[in-house]
Amino acid sequence: MELQTIKSKIYEIRGEKVMLDFDLAELYQVETKYLKRSVKRNADRFPEDFMFELTREEYNFLRCNFGTLKSEEDNRGRHVKYLPFAFTEQGVAQLSGVLNSQFAISVNISIMRAFVALRQYALGYAELNRKLEDFMVETNMQFNDIYQALTEIAEQKKESENKPRRRIGFVFNDQTPE
Repeated sequence: MELQTIKSKIYEIRGEKVMLDFDLAELYQVETKYLKRSVKRNADRFPEDFMFELTREEYNFLRCNFGTLKSEEDNRGRHVKYLPFAFTEQGVAQLSGVLNSQFAISVNISIMRAFVALRQYALGYAELNRKLEDFMVETNMQFNDIYQALTEIAEQKKESENKPRRRIGFVFNDQTPE
């Protein structure tokens, strides 16, 4: 299964990386109602930190911003009767026990790899961000040093402009030593 396809179906809702039931049903090649029915039959396997139902506002936000609904042509998903479930990484792992087929297990492995890849990407991003901040601090310190040096040079130039200048070249003195 294509890792990029799975990554595109992972959203951040309520500060959690989650996958929605209709996307999971598509990946598992089952109907959404079958997936939901299996989950409801095994509700004790899915505590709130594994799975939660979206609010109407969250769902409308996803519809508007991420285009999670099906296309207009097939007319499916335009008016939902039931709000979707959002599964965290642990909830997706629990689905392999509920949807007990060899295909479901292989899909689940691919999904777990996608979550791991996203986590590694996030860690790499945090490391890159830290390095960038360090670079900016170092660069700012160097620019401060350059600015200080330029300021000192400008002050020295002002001071030297105010002093009477000593003439350069041969100076003829009329006075003879006595």
